[in-house]
Amino acid sequence: MQFKYKAVGDNGQVIEGLFDASSKQEVIGMLRNNNRMPISIEETRDSGASQVISFGKVKKKDLAIFCRQFYTMLYAGVSIVKALDILEKQIENKVMKKAVADIHDSVQKGVALSESMKSNANVFPPILINMVEAGEESGNLDTIMDRMAVHYEKEYKIENKIKGAMIYPTVLAVAAIGVVVFMMVAVMPTFIDMFESSGVELPGLTKALLAVSHSLKEQWYFFLMGLAILVFGTGFFLKSELGSIFFDTVKLKIPIVKNTNIKVATSRFTRTLSTLLSSGIPLLQGIDIVSRVINNKNIAKRLDYVKEEVRKGVPLSKAIKDIDLFPPMLDSMINIGEESGALDDILNKTADFYDEEVEVALQTMTEMMQPIMIIVMASIVGFIVLAIALPMFDMVNAI
Repeated sequence: MQFKYKAVGDNGQVIEGLFDASSKQEVIGMLRNNNRMPISIEETRDSGASQVISFGKVKKKDLAIFCRQFYTMLYAGVSIVKALDILEKQIENKVMKKAVADIHDSVQKGVALSESMKSNANVFPPILINMVEAGEESGNLDTIMDRMAVHYEKEYKIENKIKGAMIYPTVLAVAAIGVVVFMMVAVMPTFIDMFESSGVELPGLTKALLAVSHSLKEQWYFFLMGLAILVFGTGFFLKSELGSIFFDTVKLKIPIVKNTNIKVATSRFTRTLSTLLSSGIPLLQGIDIVSRVINNKNIAKRLDYVKEEVRKGVPLSKAIKDIDLFPPMLDSMINIGEESGALDDILNKTADFYDEEVEVALQTMTEMMQPIMIIVMASIVGFIVLAIALPMFDMVNAI
């Protein structure tokens, strides 16, 4: 559902906006988290139509293009209002186009850019909103947009590497499933008549596979229904709080992908925190923002612990070491940055290092997955061949 709200901001200005939520309480929570006092909240009548548009997704590439183009126009001396007007006309992503149009209208009414972006928090990530707010306060919004463009360009590059690394294993898995189904549906039935006419007692393994083969051929719709239930059930579970925590925890424990996931998380943590600190965002606020954009609830929970420790006066390097998550090199580099007073620069250099490490880790993971999947596929096919061969040996012995 989509709700239209009216609230009072920190500066006393009345702010209006739209927010997609499941209930009014969720809208109230969003407003209070952004230090706003709700005045009125109403469900919009055209919420059904807007939900259709909301099925679209704003990707890192869209955010990178938005920030890069915004920076270029601001650097050239174009006003914020004019820049938003130009961006609104040329953005192709429908969700972002609608959000930029809303921001453009709000800024024309005198609302700050960051406040307008908070009204579209479902489109613009917390890090971008906080960075824009810092840029408005310091007067270097163009520099901030340049940094955010670089940030999202590198994030997009990492995402592409991850997707590219998963193409071959995915194709191999689909091919393996296709081969097994083909053998069960097309190959196994050809031996049924021969086995039945021979009068030889079939082994339990062969009987089981023949039963599965018959079910696949005659009652395939039950298998499709079961697969659909499994897919949708798994998707529903993973979207729940418990499911997302479980999945995020598993990703950090599976031997093959653990190393890659940790290095990806390290790269994002260092890159994001460096960008925030270099723009004047306080350390505690920076850690809080990173925990919300890290895309792993297990890691986010540990970063909450880090934030509380830093709040107590514990050095960031020690707090990072205590959670025992990131590679040992990270807390050492943070310690150097704290002692030298150049933590943002050290974090940026560390992020560059782990960007390269991510690429190596992805390549290693792919190389390890290929033989494992081939062995699994060969084992399944061999299992089926054995089930066919055993009764044939019995038939030869009987003759």
